Amino acid sequence: MTSTEMTSLQRVLTTLGHREPDRVPLCLLVTMHGAQELGMSIQSYFSSAASMAEGQLRMARKYRSDCLYAFSYAALEVEAWGGEVIFSEDGPPNAGQPFIRRPEQIRALQPPAIADSPGLLRTLETIRQLRERSRGETPIIAVVMAPFSVPVMQMGFDAYLHLMYEQPDLFALLMRLNEEFCVAWANAQLAAGATAICYFNPVASTTIVPHDLSLRLDHPISSRVCARINGPVAFHFASGRCLPLVADVAKTGSVLIGVSTLEDLAELKRAAAGTISLLGNLNGIEMRHWSPAEAEAKVKAAIAAAGPGGGFILADNHGEIPFQVSEETLLAIAEAVQRWGTYPLHWMDRET
Repeated sequence: MTSTEMTSLQRVLTTLGHREPDRVPLCLLVTMHGAQELGMSIQSYFSSAASMAEGQLRMARKYRSDCLYAFSYAALEVEAWGGEVIFSEDGPPNAGQPFIRRPEQIRALQPPAIADSPGLLRTLETIRQLRERSRGETPIIAVVMAPFSVPVMQMGFDAYLHLMYEQPDLFALLMRLNEEFCVAWANAQLAAGATAICYFNPVASTTIVPHDLSLRLDHPISSRVCARINGPVAFHFASGRCLPLVADVAKTGSVLIGVSTLEDLAELKRAAAGTISLLGNLNGIEMRHWSPAEAEAKVKAAIAAAGPGGGFILADNHGEIPFQVSEETLLAIAEAVQRWGTYPLHWMDRET
């Protein structure tokens, strides 16, 4: 590192302060690629804290990524509640059959104890190892599922929508239970050494529910949760549209918002207007087929749209890069950030 080059943590903190660091931060949110890196199956990889820590450290070095991602799979939380997890050879583990089969079962639920969940404990150990080995130079991003979104895995999409509209008392009870678990799980990860919490909340996006419903049902919950989390929060809609919600997310105290490739990045940057930073918005699905030249063009366009003035971290738009995205493409993305993301962005002046 040269005398003018920042550490990853310095780079991210500078851009979150809406100032320009040495270059645009890059957060490649790779999870399953660690298994490829170590020559392991996805299931074996996610069963070992040491493997996950080693995989993340290797990938951060290879792709010059500015974060370490302590996330394994979303169904980890369902597993803690007693639900089933189904593993795949070439994709993320998914939740199995919903464990809430009838709404009345909600009355008997209790939030799971973190100490009783091997999967959660494994994640905490992964964070501790990442913290020790990164020496505080690279942000460690941990993940929680938002109370408003996790019921899709707990009871299924259709049943949850019916609950939301038709059984407000049971909906409110499930939200309270999920809120208690979400806060406890977030704070446990921060205590283990995570730098920030990524708060995944796709159901609150305007892709899934109307704006007014998101504000009425989710916003009070997310505001309470974010206020109770003992560290910075990145609010992520996992590919869902969020432009009408940017100002509302900023009011939760979140410092970052994960934005969709389905919306205009320059318009999102104007909506954020120095109140909240952006994370995104490369299309992970299309990324599977990009040539190196296409990857460079996409990176350059994203930096042009949102890079000036800081407040922008380049990443994919979903929060998990597909297993099928090649090493060649990821390396091309990393190289393009080095070429086009160095501040000041004088090349933009020459092209206008």
